[in-house]
Amino acid sequence: MTTPALLKYAAALGVLAMLSACGGASTAAPPSSAAAGAYRYVGRTLFVNGRPVTAARPPSALLRYATILPDHHAKKKFEYIFNSYGTYAGIFDYPKGVAQIGAIYGDGGQGCTNVLYGYGKGYVWNVGGQTQITEYKVPQTPVKTLSFGYSFPTSCAMNTSGDIAVGNYDGGQVVIYKNATGSGTGYTTPLDEEFFDGYDDQGNLFADGFTGNRSGFGLVELPKGSSTFKKITTSNAVQFPGSVQWDGTYVTVFDQIANAMYRYTVSGTKATLKNTIQLSGSSDCAQTWIVKGLLYCGDAGNNVGEVFNYPAGGSPVATFTGNFDFPLGVTAAQK
Repeated sequence: MTTPALLKYAAALGVLAMLSACGGASTAAPPSSAAAGAYRYVGRTLFVNGRPVTAARPPSALLRYATILPDHHAKKKFEYIFNSYGTYAGIFDYPKGVAQIGAIYGDGGQGCTNVLYGYGKGYVWNVGGQTQITEYKVPQTPVKTLSFGYSFPTSCAMNTSGDIAVGNYDGGQVVIYKNATGSGTGYTTPLDEEFFDGYDDQGNLFADGFTGNRSGFGLVELPKGSSTFKKITTSNAVQFPGSVQWDGTYVTVFDQIANAMYRYTVSGTKATLKNTIQLSGSSDCAQTWIVKGLLYCGDAGNNVGEVFNYPAGGSPVATFTGNFDFPLGVTAAQK
């Protein structure tokens, strides 16, 4: 990092310290910054402070801090923006407001909940530790943890039966925890690096990442009842793996480089592109989450959380304000 950049970063921390010292509203000091850390690429994979991340780009701006107001009122719907691994998750209550209303420290990475799309029912999961996955009762009460036997957990998805699927970056494996309990069963995939996963409404599990000696995009499927992942060929080219999610009609894959959501029908080993939703104004939606009429984006490149109309796409209709430290994940749930 250059000397001017270090001075700007120090100034940003000084502003935060002054905010923390002010009376009235309260804020907690953030953990050590991923945005101030060391970036490097190994092939097409970005490493931050020695840990692989599922974003395509590092932040283009310094950390953004805002005072967090205490949450004195019962909230019904919440959105979670998960920052870099091991840091924190910001909690929001859009559309009531765009300001951060709380945080869960020690988290980061990716999140998921117990619905295929929309607002989860009372609970969210976070995959952000080195070897651990944590369940929270909405909005921020830890309930239980699951152990992960591989090196770098990445993705997080749940089916309608309550099974949770967690991907592993280094080797591309996926571990499935039946009823979100136990030690899980590991499955080998054709991927070299696993980035994101998601179930469809039939119980089939899809995952994406890099394949071909970690050089090209790969999409794979574990059909319901099967023990073997198979390669899926997309009818269009995807430049960089992004979120995989069912949207109520289609299996969707986000392309972090193109800033586009691809909607597919899948038959056999082929995914046929039916529609493309283009986002403008975003830099790098590392993970997205679809609710009715909206898409939430953890924008690693712009270092913010953003809201888009779905399936219309276009420019953001709202931008969250709060504490952001290299956003990588997003999900949503209600009490």
